[in-house]
Amino acid sequence: MAFDSFRANATTVRAGLKVNQSDYHLHLVDYYNSGPSDAFALNGFVSLCSGVLGKPIQDQLVLLGNMSLGGNVEQACSLAESLQIAFDNGGRRLLMPMSSVSDIPSVPGELFSKFQVSFYADPVDAAFKALGAN
Repeated sequence: MAFDSFRANATTVRAGLKVNQSDYHLHLVDYYNSGPSDAFALNGFVSLCSGVLGKPIQDQLVLLGNMSLGGNVEQACSLAESLQIAFDNGGRRLLMPMSSVSDIPSVPGELFSKFQVSFYADPVDAAFKALGAN
């Protein structure tokens, strides 16, 4: 799903990018041994963008949300729990979908205030913000 979206948005990510002229390898490690998941499509998309643009993802960044097969942004699940886990593991920058704004009141203010928060509207917007690119 990530690669299909990457291919569809290639020229938006980088003008003149010819996806079929390169090889791509994306390796995901399941540290929590939770098994296969389709919840990594957006993260995969951002990682592919990072590779072709030669820009690393910002330090301490937590990217919440996901994207559907059609490339639509999906709301972040269990926002308060996700933020606590992110904070406990060193996350300090938060990039979340605009569709999750309505869930912010479910997060304790003390926890939410520990993050530098940005919002994204679509996968390409998420990638550019995650990479600190224009």
